[in-house]
Amino acid sequence: MLKLMTVKKLLAATAAMLVVVAGSAFASPVNDAIAERIKPVGSVCMAGDPCASESGVAAVAVASGPRSGEAVYNQFCTACHSIGVLGAPKTGDDAAWQERLAAAGSIEALTTSAINGVRAMPARGTCADCSDEEILASIKHMSGL
Repeated sequence: MLKLMTVKKLLAATAAMLVVVAGSAFASPVNDAIAERIKPVGSVCMAGDPCASESGVAAVAVASGPRSGEAVYNQFCTACHSIGVLGAPKTGDDAAWQERLAAAGSIEALTTSAINGVRAMPARGTCADCSDEEILASIKHMSGL
């Protein structure tokens, strides 16, 4: 009888071990799938980090010189000045631009108001890195002055 009890306990212990091993074997793919779904989309790579020297890293574009008035207009000004948002003078509307020029007194004063911001337009429009010369070139492009 004692031997039968020992065999039953041994069988029960073996069955319990099989359940634990089988459970962890099935849990591993589930945990891997969860980890894959919640992993970060990207990471930050700082200069000097090993990832900075890996191939395939996008190079930062460096301007080779001043942008043309048309390039500045197309990238930063067209959203408002192509349709006259909040009273912005439309590109090619000579009368509106002449009115602005007359109110400012000179093209330099008009450029200064664009640099500092005027009415609904923020300082430098939406081009925080535009030089004063690029702002002037974009005004000349829009106005035909």
